[in-house]
Amino acid sequence: MAGDLNEYMDFAVEAAWKAGRLTLAHFQTGVKTEYKGDETEVTVADTEAEALLRRDIGAKYPAHDIVGEEFGGEGSGASPRWILDPIDGTQAFARGVPLYATLVGLEIDGDVKAGAAYFPALDEMVYAADGLGCFWNGRRAKVSDVSSLERAIACFTQTANFEKGNRSAEWEEIQKSVLACRGWSDAYGHALVATGRAEIMLDPLMNPWDCAPFIPILREAGGFFGDWSGNETIYAGEAMSVNTALLPEVLRLIENT
Repeated sequence: MAGDLNEYMDFAVEAAWKAGRLTLAHFQTGVKTEYKGDETEVTVADTEAEALLRRDIGAKYPAHDIVGEEFGGEGSGASPRWILDPIDGTQAFARGVPLYATLVGLEIDGDVKAGAAYFPALDEMVYAADGLGCFWNGRRAKVSDVSSLERAIACFTQTANFEKGNRSAEWEEIQKSVLACRGWSDAYGHALVATGRAEIMLDPLMNPWDCAPFIPILREAGGFFGDWSGNETIYAGEAMSVNTALLPEVLRLIENT
């Protein structure tokens, strides 16, 4: 399996890079934004990038399943399954903010084992596979060793989501406890935790394709990605990344709120 995971990781990096570079043709060009049924934004860059990802996966791994944000599921439901988000942070992308990502994760028997998060406008790639380490632009990545909440940086995407996810009280306690909070993060916040540049990223609302690569990325960087109860999952409808030193304290704070 290790040999396969190395191959899968390399493919995820290449696929995310190609699709991410495609999105740059539309970035900061005034690209037209449309709204889907759930009122989330979509552009031609989203659909073109996911179509490219699907073509590349189909050519390389025709027996694998695929699920993506823009075109849904494809295949029999069998394992392995690729989970795709061509642009995580379309709102940022459409407004010319460079914190959006192309996300590619590979789920095997219900667990995401490999994946890549590419930030095209920043040209940053964070990627990992189980047992093979986490890398940031080719160098080993690891979470920070900050061990006190009062010295921690917490990231989030937008404050309204905490109310929508019934997590306002927990968010208030986090704000009181940490050194600083920084927003408009989307996937970039999780990458910041994995690379030791922030300690906590909180998402009270989350879809599986918005976070698929981050279980192996955080796991291999020495941190945690999962739900707000401490379970490694991309299917909880919520997510957080946190460094190892702070995980028990963050979980206690959430549980006691």
